[in-house]
Amino acid sequence: MKKNITRRLMTALLAAVMCVSMAACGSKTDDTKTDGTGDADGAKKYTIGVCQLVTHDALDAATQGFIDAVKDKLGEENVTIDVQNAANDQNVCTTIVNTFVSKKVDLIMANATPALQAAYNATAEIPILGTSVTEYGVALGIDNFSGTVGGNVSGTSDLAPLTEQADMILELLPETKTVGLLYCSAEPNSEYQVQVVEEYLTGKGITCTRYSFSDSNDVAAVTTKAAADSDVIYIPTDNTAASCTETIGSIVRSAKTPVVAGEQGICVGCGIATLSISYYDLGYKTGEMAAQILKGEADISQMPIEYANASKLYNADMCQELGITVPEGYTALEG
Repeated sequence: MKKNITRRLMTALLAAVMCVSMAACGSKTDDTKTDGTGDADGAKKYTIGVCQLVTHDALDAATQGFIDAVKDKLGEENVTIDVQNAANDQNVCTTIVNTFVSKKVDLIMANATPALQAAYNATAEIPILGTSVTEYGVALGIDNFSGTVGGNVSGTSDLAPLTEQADMILELLPETKTVGLLYCSAEPNSEYQVQVVEEYLTGKGITCTRYSFSDSNDVAAVTTKAAADSDVIYIPTDNTAASCTETIGSIVRSAKTPVVAGEQGICVGCGIATLSISYYDLGYKTGEMAAQILKGEADISQMPIEYANASKLYNADMCQELGITVPEGYTALEG
């Protein structure tokens, strides 16, 4: 296992330096720190810091599921949850989690890969639970990842079977010859998903081309090129794409290029179908894990990454607009 040594050596220094600028991050709670100590009634009180990378439907649902589970399992009166949003900026993630460390929160929930990476590099002591993270080995640079991170990190994964996602393209659009792989190059888990899908489809004789954008400023131009040159576009569970579905949807509709998406929110915004999970349920499971850790019922170093079941879903409006007939076994998306 390849651990980041700098993580341990720099934790204290980073926390001291970065927490100064936290005022710009928009905290929803006060600065009171509770470290699992009891009140006058003997009930333990906890403070949890939540770092969410960006606002979009999937991450919002995961955060809400986490909050609901924690309150259900610990009691709403016994937990303070400080939710911070990094506005899709990894540097802001670093500021947020280092402030959590300086406040000595009892647990950090990191929603999306950049948030997890920031938390992982900020502390080796405070329990960290990730969610909406596709592949923990890729995210944390762990060679030969076995399913359990160890140390102070565990969580849940939004990974749906990638080869099954790729098969959906051929099932829905059997005449496909070219697939454009649209994703953000700054997101390592998007790179991972694209690589797996590309290798699988290439093995079936499909020509795949990567169309990557570095941030939201490039989305329109890159999507326009992909839509013009591809029979179908595939988008993985990509946070930047998920926050730009209106832009992507407008372009692919005009080009009449179907999109198969890695998650439900992207599919609702611009896709025809997805093999996706419930992000609310994923977040709820993460919250249940948090309660177990805080109550001393589980050792985070021994907790394997948890996965959710995926379902075949389709966007009825988009399929009708593009004249796509959906086979049996798919459920229409709501919203």
